[in-house]
Amino acid sequence: MPLDKQHTRLGFALSTRWGQTLEGNFPRYDGVVHVLPDGRHQVTLHMYTADVQIGDHTRYAQWARGSAFFDAEKWPEVVFVSYPYDSTVLKGGGQLEGELVIRGIRRPETLTVTPESCARPGVDCDVVLSGEVRRSDYDMDGFRLALSDKVQFLLRARVQAPEREPKP
Repeated sequence: MPLDKQHTRLGFALSTRWGQTLEGNFPRYDGVVHVLPDGRHQVTLHMYTADVQIGDHTRYAQWARGSAFFDAEKWPEVVFVSYPYDSTVLKGGGQLEGELVIRGIRRPETLTVTPESCARPGVDCDVVLSGEVRRSDYDMDGFRLALSDKVQFLLRARVQAPEREPKP
């Protein structure tokens, strides 16, 4: 099931040493939720770094795409592949573990899934995931004096609703 690009938002936030929060997003991405033979699900996300936006700050966006941060020319995507999970985590909340690749460095990371109250999370309402990574774990050491080492991810995702079979 591909992600619904009309409703899905993949974002991140950085804090400066002066207390400012810079909010960014990946406007261009590809994502799919696979239903595995055993019934569990697995998410694959490809977020394209050449298109990163940071608010309406063109200069900050150029910096984020540059060699001190994502280095989009050399590393054109950030990839997250979840480990297989039971879909009940989408309704009840919990942890979604997987592997994150930034700048060619692959590390295990965990996202927290917020409990949802709608009947079909990810179809009728957003699945909200959040997590935190350290820039230094991915050799993103530029601007250490100006930016915190922590990057917070906030993902709001929906899949394209499965087509229903026509009634006879």
